[in-house]
Amino acid sequence: MVDAVTILAVALLVGGVVGTVAPLVPGGLLSLSGLALYWWSSGFSEPGTLTVAVLALLAVMTMVAELFGGSIAARAGGASWTTTTIATVVAIVLMIVTGPLGLLVGLFGTVFLVEFVQGGDAGGSVRSAAYATGGMLASTAIQVLLTVTILLGFLVAIFLF
Repeated sequence: MVDAVTILAVALLVGGVVGTVAPLVPGGLLSLSGLALYWWSSGFSEPGTLTVAVLALLAVMTMVAELFGGSIAARAGGASWTTTTIATVVAIVLMIVTGPLGLLVGLFGTVFLVEFVQGGDAGGSVRSAAYATGGMLASTAIQVLLTVTILLGFLVAIFLF
């Protein structure tokens, strides 16, 4: 029989997967919380230490991708730190007000405008904006893959071994 802690842990892990695509929900943190809850409730014996370490590392990688994926991509596209900071603030505000589409449009538009004002190069500004927006989308895809891997790895570890 499955106990309440197991159900809650799995719910947190599923919430982690959902959180990677839902605005303002920390998917990696939810996954790490579910894993930690179950491990703690088992007296730190189940799943094994190596399994927990690997799954926890994946959760931390998810959090890094969530927090820095767009910024890293914007920098790779040539955007300045100033542009990246301004775009992050604008994108978060627009996401809260208008949802995910506002986030993407706001991110692209802000990176383009700030880079164009700073350098006057329309082509370079479009490139930086495209990198930032593409990086944000790629970061989300990576987060989904990581949290699904954590969920499946956890389920295999506790139910098959």
